[in-house]
Amino acid sequence: MTTIKSPQTLGETLRAARKGLGLTQPKLALAAGVGVRFIVDLEAGKPTVRLDAVMRVIEALGGVIRIEGLPSSGNEVST
Repeated sequence: MTTIKSPQTLGETLRAARKGLGLTQPKLALAAGVGVRFIVDLEAGKPTVRLDAVMRVIEALGGVIRIEGLPSSGNEVST
């Protein structure tokens, strides 16, 4: 598990995952349904990327987002 505290860390983490899976930026973009420019910006740590598209990229890489340390209502949300 990686702790993400900045857009740069998120980009570096996703780039490492993509390379670890042997994917090119164009192949990841196709799998996630986003443009190659989006992948380039995301991996560069651009802070203004769209959250829905980021989540599709993470899913295409086989990852999930988990949030820890926030108050909980007691309801577990799972997809």
